[in-house]
Amino acid sequence: MLDFILFMIFSILETYAMFFLAFKIFKIDLYHKEMVFASFIMGFCSYTIRINYGIFPLDIFSQFALMFCFMWMLFRIHPFYASILTGMAYQAYSVIQASIVYLLNSVMSMPLNTSDPITNNIMTMQILSALAAILIGMYVGYKRIGFDFVPDKPDVKVKPTTSEKILFALNLPTVIVVTLFTYFIESNFFFLIPIFYGVILWGYLYFSYKKDRNNYESFST
Repeated sequence: MLDFILFMIFSILETYAMFFLAFKIFKIDLYHKEMVFASFIMGFCSYTIRINYGIFPLDIFSQFALMFCFMWMLFRIHPFYASILTGMAYQAYSVIQASIVYLLNSVMSMPLNTSDPITNNIMTMQILSALAAILIGMYVGYKRIGFDFVPDKPDVKVKPTTSEKILFALNLPTVIVVTLFTYFIESNFFFLIPIFYGVILWGYLYFSYKKDRNNYESFST
């Protein structure tokens, strides 16, 4: 029972941080109760799939799918843009978490065993990752340096630009690379993971910036 409670607490914290960071990056209003509710549902599904059934790859795909569904159906973001927000949220959080894992493992000699998600080292990594994501989100919001091309209603007609098509296409490598995290975490080549994450995140940021600075809207009411 204690393991379940700890898993849920830290899972909710991490998922909330991902929602927070994504909404701040795209200048979307925060609905804290809804974010906690979505995080609880995602945490419970994660525990069931990962702990009860031991299927980690399925857990990654289910979490990605659930976040997309909540972005779309709970927060009322157009499904095309909801997929982009979900992909960037995962990629940005993965860059943060992979960097912290590398720091803990290489600099502070705190190895992480992902086969057991309830350990002091894992929980330390989760707290640091979530805190870093929230602080970055607060900084982005304070400086007003996010993107505002995402429409504020779900029933608009989308006419994707080239930049948006590329942003949408980046979701596939995002899911694949995020899945590789656990398989490489104890490898000598783990240092490549933050680099891969960073390259894909750069793609998200570059094409979001390019879309945000063009002189026309790609959707109509």
